[in-house]
Amino acid sequence: MEKQKILVVDDDPDILDVLEITLSQENYEILKALDGEEALEIIKSKNLDLVLLDYNMPKKDGRQVCQEVKKDLLLSHLPVIMLTGKGEISDKIHGLDAGADDYIVKPFEPKELLARIRMVLRRTSRDLEANPLTRLPGNVSILKEVSSRIDKKKPFAVCYIDLDKFKAFNDKYGFERGDQVIKETARILMRNTKKLGSSDVFIGHIGGDDFVVITTPNIVDNLCQEIISDFDEAAPSFYNEDDRKKGYILAHDRKGQEQKVALITVSIGVVTSEARNIEHVAQVGEIGAELKAYAKSIEKSNYVKDQRKAVS
Repeated sequence: MEKQKILVVDDDPDILDVLEITLSQENYEILKALDGEEALEIIKSKNLDLVLLDYNMPKKDGRQVCQEVKKDLLLSHLPVIMLTGKGEISDKIHGLDAGADDYIVKPFEPKELLARIRMVLRRTSRDLEANPLTRLPGNVSILKEVSSRIDKKKPFAVCYIDLDKFKAFNDKYGFERGDQVIKETARILMRNTKKLGSSDVFIGHIGGDDFVVITTPNIVDNLCQEIISDFDEAAPSFYNEDDRKKGYILAHDRKGQEQKVALITVSIGVVTSEARNIEHVAQVGEIGAELKAYAKSIEKSNYVKDQRKAVS
């Protein structure tokens, strides 16, 4: 059985040594970093199972590192346990607010640390193996699939799929109706991948209204066009008759001002290995986030495919 990989991050080499000795009792594979920037380089290049992260560090502190990890679509599943100094309550609060899954106070009791690590790893494995709403593979499986495609060095395309104006819909119609929209989106993805007849397709559900489809470059354009066509056809049925006829709903912006919000659309950012050499998962996530943001800036359902060549 493959060892679970844990990255320990602390600017004190003595603490790193203590952590390594403690964790070796459980047969974990240990990676080490002395500051936040080094930690992020390892996190983005290695397939880790957990990060044990000191709060106070040079270059980037634990809170900054945790925030960067949790905002990355393909890394947000990675569990982080924050190490804080004794009595530093504000550090614990800031760490949890940044997305840390747990914290432990230094100096720590080795048995407690190991117990907390086992608990977080069990919880992560259970919660993220499949999305409970759609039963599609979750973040762990998505990450492994992208890594596998990169390792095989065969052409691939990763589609990041996101619903536009979904929050306004949820606010008006409620979470139950919102869940129905998410389920129907999953059905549209599955139906169209099946229709195109490719066996080399993976569909994952990152969470909420975010999905990933991994396929081959030769069918990705047709697939995106079919998904958009089917979604736009289905979207009016999500609304009641009055809103459907108007073509919009009334919602409040962050300042509390009422505004007209058009019907839900779908945006797709497509990362392919055709024009550039992709060597690790972090590249896919970074390019995908940029493309999806651009696609969402267009006021209709659309897809944007990356065709730029990497600068050598």
